[in-house]
Amino acid sequence: MLTAKQHELIRFIQQRLEETGISPSFEEMKEALDLKSKSGVHRLISALEERGFIRRLPNRARALEVIKQPEDAVPAAPRARAANDMVAAATRSTQVRQSEAANDVIEIPLHGRIAAGAPIEAIEDQSSLPVPAALLGPGEHYALEVSGDSMIDAGIFDGDFALVRRTDTARDGEIVVALVNNEEATLKYLHRDQGRVRLDPANPTHQPQVYDAAQVQVQGKLAGLLRRYH
Repeated sequence: MLTAKQHELIRFIQQRLEETGISPSFEEMKEALDLKSKSGVHRLISALEERGFIRRLPNRARALEVIKQPEDAVPAAPRARAANDMVAAATRSTQVRQSEAANDVIEIPLHGRIAAGAPIEAIEDQSSLPVPAALLGPGEHYALEVSGDSMIDAGIFDGDFALVRRTDTARDGEIVVALVNNEEATLKYLHRDQGRVRLDPANPTHQPQVYDAAQVQVQGKLAGLLRRYH
């Protein structure tokens, strides 16, 4: 069963696709569902995507496809009208579509600074960070400001914002946010070996950190980066 908001969103997306051939922007979805922020839209889309109702089309910032409808959905518009709408939509300029897509920005929690060196104190909620929706996939995300240079060979520099998908599981070799001893957090490559966890840097001047498995808790996986140039 879908929640009321999920049901409302999928019907709105389908209606807009039938009318224009283009999925609505995050701002349009926020207003249509009377939500306070675009992050709420992102969570709804992620939930619908994970349950197989919609999917994001690759390499396009604003492109959603409805795969299936809820069982009680209103039948789609007549095929001839939908086809005409698709032809009309195709005549719109690429520049306009790209401009609209660039406006799809959502705010995700910004949890302060995280060490890309020795672990620092566990991060807490502080503020939010606006992020282009195209940088985020399904799931819940948060951002961290990177402190230190131990991940520079992975292209992660001091002052970057790490975009993290919240999860408590990860495969060996993935870059994760690791909480050590429930009090210190760090950004490192994850490796497991016979009941031990090794957190590897991406800088030859830094040493790996090795802990008992019970000492380390995965709190997310790196999903993207934002960088400011001064």
